Order: sequence, then C-alpha cells, then structure tokens
Amino acid sequence: MNPVDRADLRARVARALTAFLGGQREKLLAIDPDLVQVADAVDAFVLGGGKRLRPAFAYWGYRGAGGPDSDDVVAAVAALELVQASALIHDDVMDASDTRRGEPALHRRFAALHRERGWVGDARQFGAAGAILLGDLCLVWSDEMMRGARLDPAAQLRARVDFDLMRTEVSAGQYLDMLAQATGEASVARATKVATYKSAKYTVERPLLIGASIADAGKDVRAAYSAYGLPLGEAFQLRDDVLGAFGDPARTGKPAGDDLREGKRTYLVAMAMESAEPAQAARLLGRLGDPDLDDAGVEELLGIIRATGALARTEARIAELTSRALAALSTVDLLGETREVLTELAGAATRRRG
Repeated sequence: MNPVDRADLRARVARALTAFLGGQREKLLAIDPDLVQVADAVDAFVLGGGKRLRPAFAYWGYRGAGGPDSDDVVAAVAALELVQASALIHDDVMDASDTRRGEPALHRRFAALHRERGWVGDARQFGAAGAILLGDLCLVWSDEMMRGARLDPAAQLRARVDFDLMRTEVSAGQYLDMLAQATGEASVARATKVATYKSAKYTVERPLLIGASIADAGKDVRAAYSAYGLPLGEAFQLRDDVLGAFGDPARTGKPAGDDLREGKRTYLVAMAMESAEPAQAARLLGRLGDPDLDDAGVEELLGIIRATGALARTEARIAELTSRALAALSTVDLLGETREVLTELAGAATRRRG
C-alpha cells in the first residue's frame, strides 16, 4: 500500500467521523446552545489528530478476509476512533496530564473555560467532571456510530461480539494500570499483562478481529490475526513506554519524562527494577511518581534506566515481538495487498517517534 493509499483511508475515516459528529452537534444544540462547548471540544479532539491505526487494522482485517471495499465498512470501523477518544480523555483525567498532542488535555481545557468565564465553584473539579462526561459521551457515540453503519445485520451482530469485548478489555487494562501505580507493583509480569489488555488487544488484535467478523472470516484467519495482533500490540505499547520516558516533546505532544512523573509501572520501569543495584532501585522508586520531578530529576531516572540495560532490553523486546507478529502473517492466505499493508502498519506502530 503506497502512502497515497494510506492517506486516502485516513481521509475516508475522517470524512465518516466528520459526518457523524456533525449530526451529533445538531442533536446537542437542539438540547441547549451552551452545549456548543461540548461539540467544539469533541470535534477538536477527535478530528484534530491521531494516527487512525485502529480503523486501519480493522479495515484491512476485513479486506484480508475477502471483504470488498465499502464506505459503509469504513464508517463502521471509524467508530473505533471514538472508543480511542474516550480512553484518552479518561486516561488524561486519571493521570492528571496537562497536555495531549501538544494541546491542553480536555480537563484542562474545561477548567480554563471555567476560569475565563468567572463561574463559581472549583475550576479543576469542573474540568475533571466535564472531561469525564465527554469521555462517556464518546463511548456512547462509538456504539451509535457502529450500530448506525449500514452493514448486513448478520455482519453487524458478528462484529459487535468483538467490539463489545474490546471495550471491556481496555477498561480492565486501564484499571490494572492504575492499580499497579497505587500498589507500587513493578514486576515484568504485571507490566506485560497491563500492556496486553490496555493496548495490545485494543490497538491491533480486536480491530483486526472486528474486520474479520464483518467479512465472516474462518477460524484460520482469526487465529493468524491474533498471532499477529497480540505481539504487535504489545510492541506498540512498549514503544509508547519508551516514548513516554525518552520521547521528544515536540513529537509526542507531552512533556519529557511524563510517565515517570505519573509513576507508570511500565515494562521499561519493571525491567530497570529487575536489574537495578539496591541504590539504583531505591532512587528509582523514591522519585517515580513525583509530580514535581524536574528536568534534572527526569534525567537522573533516565540515566538509571539506561545503566540497568532496561532501555536496550526493551528495544530488543520490541524487535522480537514485531518479528513474531510478521512471521504469523505467513501462516495464512490473505487476499489482495493485505499482507503488504499489515507489514507496513507494523512498522508504523513500532518505529514511530511520536
């Protein structure tokens, strides 16, 4: 798939989302004109950025299983972007993040609106409550958009099994991530499980299986998609972990070392703890999760992570998982250019810098 083709699919997903959100805006404004703030915020968040990886995996999961190109299928898989929006909005509230994609996180946006208008009460509480409601709204709308796609009723029913399970899995993964921060557990096993349910299944495997379900794929195709999607999804999350610690803020849209300030018990941190000397482990745990961690403190923790070999081992793990995913593609016949596209998407998911 050449870059023009990939851009075309992204554009089609964007058009489907724009049309859907336009209809939702009308519904909101019919309730009350003040809801324009909600409509504007959702539009900016959903339409203003994102890699559209989940719709891409779902679409090509459908095509690889023999499904013909269809704008209705594009509209159905575009609903995954609303699930993603919900997860990110809620994640930013839980992590008290200031930014997302280089812009104020939605709870910060609504807190700023409260202050600018001089409203009564706590601006931060208003911002958090507003973001939670917007995240809920995006999740509700994802269901409405998927259900409203003009798919064959049998295909719709098949796809909803994976769609519903995906939303349960990502919520479970988010809770396990939050729980690890609260308990301080930093084991490799726990970090891997969090990566599996928070990202691996939700980013790659389930979208592929949703596409396969729409096309009524056989068990062999579904098994190959899982064998490709699970390791690739884990590699995607590990890349995210590396970027959360070492990434360039100009590319990631978040401050350097943000995951360290938030106390994320990532695979990267777990690997560092596994190999750290006692003094290094004490220093790492002592500063991890400190919201006031300055640039010098971030550099100190990054130095420990490098010195323990955790960064190199995580990079090696990403390469191993990606190779395993690509090998799975050779185990089944996929139609058209799907194998080539899924190989390209694997690179986009794991070699990204932001």
